[in-house]
Amino acid sequence: MSDSLSAVPLLQTTRLRLRTIERSDIDAIYRLHSDPRAMRYWSFSAWTDPQQAQDWFEQSRHYAEREESWPWGLTLIDADELIGIVTLFAVNRVQRRSEVGYQLHPSYWGRGYAQEALRAALAYGFDALELNRVEADIDPRNQASCRLVERIGFQREGYLRERWHVNGEIADTALYGLLAREFVR
Repeated sequence: MSDSLSAVPLLQTTRLRLRTIERSDIDAIYRLHSDPRAMRYWSFSAWTDPQQAQDWFEQSRHYAEREESWPWGLTLIDADELIGIVTLFAVNRVQRRSEVGYQLHPSYWGRGYAQEALRAALAYGFDALELNRVEADIDPRNQASCRLVERIGFQREGYLRERWHVNGEIADTALYGLLAREFVR
């Protein structure tokens, strides 16, 4: 059993490090995914059992080893505590496309960290992985996330009605796409 997800390259921004997620991060991953504010617009409910973080780690490791997922743990540049995650997933190298997901602990919201991390991950995807297209599936009620991807250059391409059923609630999807040539660095 590995103590880390498959190594992703270390990426640095002005304020953040995007690094390999380690088994020692599991408690922070659980705190992130068990926070109802952080999970409000996700396609699954907030976690209630720490075992869910262990299971997530093992499943993520499986996809990362197959290079179908590139998960980075986000930390402040001068600290090593995990404050969020950004992942290129469903990576299809033949079709040169992937999806992107990101999550930041609520205590770090509103400071531009998500945009900084997302730009770094996308730059890696477009440059190193030679992706041509990245998609984002966003609950349209999450206007902050919609604005975030739009600032980076994503275009809203579709609206999928009643796509998710979470916590007894039915949610739609705003589907966004970004082509390499449209990426605002």
